[in-house]
Amino acid sequence: MKIIQEYNDHLSTDVIEVKSAKYIGDYAIRIFFNDGNEKLVDFKPFLIKSQHPAISKYLDESLFTQFQISNGNLNWGDYDLIFPVHDLYEGSVI
Repeated sequence: MKIIQEYNDHLSTDVIEVKSAKYIGDYAIRIFFNDGNEKLVDFKPFLIKSQHPAISKYLDESLFTQFQISNGNLNWGDYDLIFPVHDLYEGSVI
């Protein structure tokens, strides 16, 4: 018998999703992914640059901290603010 591919249950993830997230402060969130990786993402530059009121309203820290995990992603409001998981995984939302 010849092994042509190793199987590693811990790292075998077809779809990367947000597993959990913790607000750190100053618009930074530590994001934990289902493959065991984690990133600290700073959303402040994105929020400051935005001129759209639907986005800039999240400069109100009390609104920003009300994110939820929905379908493996971070979600604010009723999908008012959401980012591609790939960008979160790379640690950049700009």
